[in-house]
Amino acid sequence: MLNAHSVVPMVLLGLTSLGAASAFPQSYPSKPIRIVTSPAGGGNDFPARLIARALAGALGQQLVVDNRPTVLLADIVAKAPADGYTLLVTGSTHWITPLLEKTTYDPIKDFALITLVDRSPSVLVVHPSMPLKSTRQLIALARSRPGEINFSVGGPGTSNFLGAILFNYMAGVNTVRIPYKGTGPALLAVMTGEVHAMFGSAGGAAPHVKSGRLRALAVGSLQPSALAPGVPTLDASGLPGFVSEALHALFAPAGTPQAIVTRLNEEVGRYLRSAEAKDLFLKAGIDTAPGTPDELLAVMRSEISNTEKMFKAAGLGVQK
Repeated sequence: MLNAHSVVPMVLLGLTSLGAASAFPQSYPSKPIRIVTSPAGGGNDFPARLIARALAGALGQQLVVDNRPTVLLADIVAKAPADGYTLLVTGSTHWITPLLEKTTYDPIKDFALITLVDRSPSVLVVHPSMPLKSTRQLIALARSRPGEINFSVGGPGTSNFLGAILFNYMAGVNTVRIPYKGTGPALLAVMTGEVHAMFGSAGGAAPHVKSGRLRALAVGSLQPSALAPGVPTLDASGLPGFVSEALHALFAPAGTPQAIVTRLNEEVGRYLRSAEAKDLFLKAGIDTAPGTPDELLAVMRSEISNTEKMFKAAGLGVQK
C-alpha cells in the first residue's frame, strides 16, 4: 500500500496518448500534480490513489497524493492556483457540510467540477442479537420505543449520518444518533452491541455480515445491488424512494482552464470505465460512476436540495 505523500512513478506517454493530446495545451502538465484528499486509509484516499496512478500514465507526469485532515481539504484547494496542478478528491460531505455549519468555501462556486468518481450504497445493519429480520420490524420497534433505538454515525455530512436522519424522516420515528470518530469505530460499535444499528458502507459491512457479526436488513440503492447480494432495498422494505449512498468526486479550483478540466474528465473517465478499474473498485464494495461535469453538478444540486429539506424537518441548523 502506498504511504501518505507518496509519489506515483512517471509513466511515459504512448503514441495513442500523444495523439489524443494533440489539441491540448502542450505546456500542461509540466510539473507534478497534487491530489489533495483525506488521511491515508480513509474512504477518499482509496479512489484518490487509483486516480493518481491512472493520471500518471495518461499525462506523463508525477502525481502526488497529499493527505490532509478532512476539514481542511476544500479550503486548501479552493485557495490554490487555478492552473490544474492542485486537484481534490472528496466525498459528499463536501457539499453537505455547508448545510450544517459555516464553511470558508462554496461547494459549487469555488470549484471547477470535473467528474463523479464512484458511488457505494449504504447497508442498514444491526447487531445479530436484535430480534429483527427486516426493516419493517425495525421501524415497528422504533415506533414502539421512541428515543430508545440508536444509530452509530461518523462525522456530520457522512453517508451514515445522513442515512440515520433520513430513516427518522421517512419512517416517522425518533431514533438517536451516537457520534463516533470515523466510520470504522461506528461500525465496530454495532458489532460489539454498543449501538443497535448503522448505515454502513457496502464494502465495509460485507465481511462482517458474512461472518455473522452483523445482520443486513436492507441496502440503500433503488435497485438490488451486487455489492449486497440477496439484500432487499429500503425502497422495497417500507420506505419508498429511500436512497442512502456514499459518493466521491474530483474537483479543481474555480477558474481552472476549460481545456484542462475537459482533459482530466476524459482521462479519469476512460480509466473508470476500464475493466481494471471496475474490478478494483468492486472488490472494495464500490461502483465506478464517471460522468460529465454537468452530471456531477446535477447530482450535487439534487442532494443539496433534498438534504436541506430533510435537515429542516429534523430541526437541524441549515446555514443560509
